[in-house]
Amino acid sequence: MAGFSATESSCGTPSVYDLYRSMEYGPVPEALGAAQSWLESHGRKLGHFIKGKWLKPDGRDTYTIKNPNTGDPLATTIQGKKEDVDKAVQAAKVAYESWSLLPGHVRARHLYNIARTIQKHQRLLSILESLDSGNLIRESQEADLPLVVRHFYHYAGWAQLMEEQMSNWQPLGVVAILIPRSFPLLTLTWKLCSALAMGNTAILKPARSTGLAALFFAEVCTQAGLPPGVFNVLTGDQGLGEALARDPGIDKVAFAGTAKVGRYLRQATAGSGKKLCLQLGEKLPFIVFDSADLDSAVDAVVDAIWLNRGQVHSAGAQLFLQESIAKDFIQRLKHRMGQLHLGDSLDKITDVGPLTSEKQRNFIESLVEEAQAEGAEVFQAWASLPSNKLFYPPTLITGVYQTSRCVQEEIFGPVLVCLTFRTTKEAVALGNSTPHGLAASVWTEILSLALEVAHSLQVGTVWINSHNMLDAAAAFGGYKESGHGRNGGKEALYEYVRPIWEIQPHIGSMDLNYKIFATSPKSDLPVIPGDKAPCSIVSELKGEIPSMDQTYKLYYGGAQKRPDSLSSRAILDHAGKAVALVADGNVKDIHNAVEAAHKAAPGWAKKTTHARAQILYYLAENLELRRAEIASQLESLMGIEKEKAFMEVDISVRRLFYWAAYSDKYGGVVQETTLYGACIHFREPLGVMGIACPDDHPLLSFVSLFAPAITRGNCVVIIPSERYPLPALNFIQVLETSDMPAGVVNIISGSRDYLSRSLAEHHDIQAMWYFGSKEGSGLVEWASAGNLKRTWVNYGADIRCWSDPEDGSGEEFLYQATQSKSVWMPMGDIFPN
Repeated sequence: MAGFSATESSCGTPSVYDLYRSMEYGPVPEALGAAQSWLESHGRKLGHFIKGKWLKPDGRDTYTIKNPNTGDPLATTIQGKKEDVDKAVQAAKVAYESWSLLPGHVRARHLYNIARTIQKHQRLLSILESLDSGNLIRESQEADLPLVVRHFYHYAGWAQLMEEQMSNWQPLGVVAILIPRSFPLLTLTWKLCSALAMGNTAILKPARSTGLAALFFAEVCTQAGLPPGVFNVLTGDQGLGEALARDPGIDKVAFAGTAKVGRYLRQATAGSGKKLCLQLGEKLPFIVFDSADLDSAVDAVVDAIWLNRGQVHSAGAQLFLQESIAKDFIQRLKHRMGQLHLGDSLDKITDVGPLTSEKQRNFIESLVEEAQAEGAEVFQAWASLPSNKLFYPPTLITGVYQTSRCVQEEIFGPVLVCLTFRTTKEAVALGNSTPHGLAASVWTEILSLALEVAHSLQVGTVWINSHNMLDAAAAFGGYKESGHGRNGGKEALYEYVRPIWEIQPHIGSMDLNYKIFATSPKSDLPVIPGDKAPCSIVSELKGEIPSMDQTYKLYYGGAQKRPDSLSSRAILDHAGKAVALVADGNVKDIHNAVEAAHKAAPGWAKKTTHARAQILYYLAENLELRRAEIASQLESLMGIEKEKAFMEVDISVRRLFYWAAYSDKYGGVVQETTLYGACIHFREPLGVMGIACPDDHPLLSFVSLFAPAITRGNCVVIIPSERYPLPALNFIQVLETSDMPAGVVNIISGSRDYLSRSLAEHHDIQAMWYFGSKEGSGLVEWASAGNLKRTWVNYGADIRCWSDPEDGSGEEFLYQATQSKSVWMPMGDIFPN
């Protein structure tokens, strides 16, 4: 040991003593041997994976997948064509015939075996995931893959429990899964687990540049014993995904990606009978109050935006700071930014990896330069920036206006935009100022403040004093234009099932131009009757004394209003005789009703569930007081037997009682997760809903549709039966005598499709229910793409029996009338582990 220096080893490299003094991390690169061996075993040429086998048809274009860090080619995948889609769909349909009939226990065993097999290949899958998408290897190994395994175990449990917990539901059929570049393996797992658990089969189309992990995963499923055709993978560009979504053999499209593509898919699948769920992103607010633990919040915001380069849809790209702590927080944040290590995403010491392309880097740079030109202050951590052009420095932008482009647009890169607020109301307003609502983080040590802000934010997930907490048992999905549908928990199951009595609609292509369909209030009902002016069909005065005219008006904002068109339409009875004139509503009337509903919405949603129940009970009481009158009207109008008319009124009263009972029994649960803490699952109202009623059972269907919506805190603009609107219009008097707050229920009579178009296109309508023609159903889905509102339509099928408790009420209505919010609250003050 003679001559040994305490500061330098014998070979000239830094000694242990030097390393302890500097505390610098050395490189810890992940070995790629296993991934390279797998690629070599396929000659670095990968095809589709269909029916449990590789398919490599001749004459296909190829795409080269490259290492995101070095740009070196890894392997080629093929560009699929329509015939490849046909083969995959046929394989999935054949597999569905047997897979859907398997007992839940057998499907549970298959999912369990997949989880076990993933664990055997967990390291290789994590490497392929990072090579695919550029995700940090430590994130793939320590977070993503354990979560993938957790999902398969969790949904094995739901497969086991389907006969008990989902006994009134059945699988849809073949599911098309379309996923983006970010977190491809985790995203496909979110969709696939719940689909398979419920008895569906699936076809995956990953992003063109990220197919490696998905293809190896398909091999894993085959190795685990999953029957051929249950899970299939097609590779190709966005056009292939669109062809898959349009294929008539597909029953459900599950998409994750951008709002632009989500809108396209909504319109492309409109009227086809396919279910559609959308997982879309955009900016997430990260709100820090002066009562927060600032050091913890700083570390969390670093993880929220700069890990994985900000190129994930759950990145906290907008930082909202309370003014009193803004200066201190920003100083701490800048110091922390200077400690970030940029480098190879396959190196375990890396904090920020490279971007996906130079095009994306140039776009980010242009936004930052524009903000700087507007007077914003830009801070960038250049210290450890590699020379590779795909790297962009962690960036903080302060002093910007809310109208700035860098605030309004999703940057999708390592750029954090900071704004300040003074009061809690201002913070909530900032958080809700975007049309999107995937998730948010709230930082404060005051629990009451945290919960109230979480309740007020219009987002699907709120993390309190944490960020990006996910678990298989907790619902995750967006509000507003961040999509609809949920991943995780029982909520995800409803996306892949239909009621047990329902027949899956398969509607051929309609030669219909939605741009011009129902743009005017056309109807086969005469506007003016051919003989004399109609009078009330209830009044039967003797002699030559005429009945007094009964004027049927519109009803919105708690008052009866004449239509903006100043015109009426004749209503005919079952024999074709004109019996009444009703107001002919138009677009202006719809807008007035929506405005009235929005005025009422905040107060109605905050009203106690007991108070809402009392109002529904009062509606039932006052409806029953008019039982004979309304039954007589139904009998004369529709030509039905007196007994059936009384039965419709009686079931309507019973239906109001049923939904009153549910006012305080569907609010949510405390969900068990892997978190040490609480995850509260709230079921919140959607907001203002549009409803179009069918002609069948005009009173009962009207009550069955508006009652579940308002009992869960929504306000509605409802179009009664086009052919038989009188029972619903007479119900106005029941509303007026039952303490119903103004604007909660608004009734606009007229042409169903014309008025439904106005509701579906309205950006202040959060959901639209339509029960009418197949053409009108397609129109509603097509027009809803504007603000990506939720829709529930019947595709022209008159198979729902409104008098049946299963068809006319129940869990389906509750699910359609609510949206899920998960609020995460970690613990750790007493027991830190």
